Amino acid sequence: MQTIPKDNKKILIKLSGGALSNGAEKFTESVLEETAKQIKEVQDAGYEVALVVGGGNLFRGAELAGNVGIRRSTGDYIGMLATVQNALAVRDYFESQGLIVRVSSAIAMPQVCESYIPQRARRHLAKGRVVIFAGGTGMPYFTTDTTAAQRALELNCGTLVLAKDGVDGVYTADPDTDSSATKIDKITATEVIEQNLKVADASAIAMCRDNNLPIRVVSMQDISKLKDESLGTTVLPE
Repeated sequence: MQTIPKDNKKILIKLSGGALSNGAEKFTESVLEETAKQIKEVQDAGYEVALVVGGGNLFRGAELAGNVGIRRSTGDYIGMLATVQNALAVRDYFESQGLIVRVSSAIAMPQVCESYIPQRARRHLAKGRVVIFAGGTGMPYFTTDTTAAQRALELNCGTLVLAKDGVDGVYTADPDTDSSATKIDKITATEVIEQNLKVADASAIAMCRDNNLPIRVVSMQDISKLKDESLGTTVLPE
């Protein structure tokens, strides 16, 4: 188990691809604008910021798995390529808003972005650049949640932030279908797994627990308010 200093101001934020579309088109400018604004505020507060962007607004590998003769692994690779497309689009929009951004892909494609090299990513962060990790882990059968946990640990981030669309934390049940659902302020990673709460992929939660990495689950609108512990849910690595 690695030890993460409490004053560590390096964070990794996981954004779902679906959140970028806001349920409408593949990309919604108002969402991109608000996200860029919040990332700026986080940087202005002294944090180094890395992102992992999903690809659900463009393509989900599970949609092809088992259909028309396409293997699960092939579907996953196509999904990884969708995350690269999202990362490039987010990079260009963020840069139009004054942020300096680098895209780092686990799948080598040097014509469009850098290959993932941990030390290079650390240097980018130290220089105040936002780093967007794309291409998943570069291997099938792993989710972008697992990618986010792995990258956060390898870069020695202090917190993994799961930014959610339409929900502001972890609830006892699905608040959209269960009116008795209540928000949880703090919970352990072990409890999340045992109660099968839909926070993130179970392997990602276990990875964070086993390596002492806390998780904050917040709404997309609250990314810049991480210092306010009353917002969202803290998942303790226990």
